[in-house]
Amino acid sequence: MKRLLGVALGVLTAIGGFVDIGDLVTNAVVGSRFGLSLVWVVAVGVLGICLFANMSGRVAAASGRATFEVIRERLGPRAGLANLSASFLINLMTVTAEIGGVALALQLASSVHYLLWILVAAVAVWLVIWRVKFSIMENVTGLLGLTLIVFAVALFLLKPDWGVLAGQALAPAVPAEETAPTYWYFAIALFGAAMTPYEVFFFSSGAVEEGWTVKDLVQSRINVLVGFPLGGLLSVAIAGCAAVVLLPAGISVTSLSQVILPVAEGAGKLGLAFVLVGVVAATFGAALETTLSSGYTLAQFFGWSWGKFRRPAQAARFHLAMIICMLVGIGVLATGVDPVLVTEYSVVFSAIALPLTYLPILIVSNDPQYMGKHVNGRAVNVLAMVYLVIILVASVAAIPLMIVTGAGA
Repeated sequence: MKRLLGVALGVLTAIGGFVDIGDLVTNAVVGSRFGLSLVWVVAVGVLGICLFANMSGRVAAASGRATFEVIRERLGPRAGLANLSASFLINLMTVTAEIGGVALALQLASSVHYLLWILVAAVAVWLVIWRVKFSIMENVTGLLGLTLIVFAVALFLLKPDWGVLAGQALAPAVPAEETAPTYWYFAIALFGAAMTPYEVFFFSSGAVEEGWTVKDLVQSRINVLVGFPLGGLLSVAIAGCAAVVLLPAGISVTSLSQVILPVAEGAGKLGLAFVLVGVVAATFGAALETTLSSGYTLAQFFGWSWGKFRRPAQAARFHLAMIICMLVGIGVLATGVDPVLVTEYSVVFSAIALPLTYLPILIVSNDPQYMGKHVNGRAVNVLAMVYLVIILVASVAAIPLMIVTGAGA
């Protein structure tokens, strides 16, 4: 029973942790401009993150070591450094965006300017990382993040024309007022938001934190194959709400308050209360994950002691690295830069870094020296190669499309 409960909590945590500030903003922006005509990208992204997160979890369970640590050893310092550089810089942008997202959410709940909440949010993140057990941290933030299901409830309460939404989703087309380059720019942004590199590194390191072995492979698969798709459905609900309320009104999302506006219209004050709790929990949980992920990748590359299962004094450089990352994020946000703008750029640059993140994972997950009999099957490898082509195309096209479209303006 305890084992089954652990699986159930893992699934719920995966759902709650899937939707961070990047997914909230990007899905709402896309819904407000393109309706559900880009929902197919969410499906592609969810399948991709399931594929590679499952590999990453399996590497940790089979080898007893985090994926990034194995990549550094298996591919050597040069390949490991390329992987570290790409993922760490994106992760740093994401840490900044998530802390800013927490501050924005607290501003919505309190009417106190978000700049006054930034330091509070960062200190709260650090205190949880420093003092709270990994399992409690993950389960509490994930379960509270489940209140974002209110987006799906609000979508039904808005009583949309389901035929119109289905037509947008099943027969995607570029709206007359938009251009093809802009459509594909946001497709790449949506793909990058779904496959952010920190997710797989955090998942792998979290497996080591919780002491997974090959006996936990079933739990890993359930977490991935149920949690992430349900999180994807939640992303579609966010885009659907924006498509029903914001698109007809000609409102393009530029702030977090516009993201939750459809919930207030469809579900009233009670729905608004739920969505505020959900946004705070989801962004706070993602801030924890991205901050930890920064420490994980640096410590695993340089061979430092790491992990919440160790006391801070036993992993001093791991904790110092996370403090520095948060200070950098605070410094960037203190300049007054719009956290939503940071978020929009972070998901696009995330797409650029994807090849350097996911190719090494594929290589390691096929190495019997680390995986034993748990290497990838043929079907998994074929699908992974297809995804690497998609990832490479998205990576190459991201910057030219950003320049041509003025970052989707």
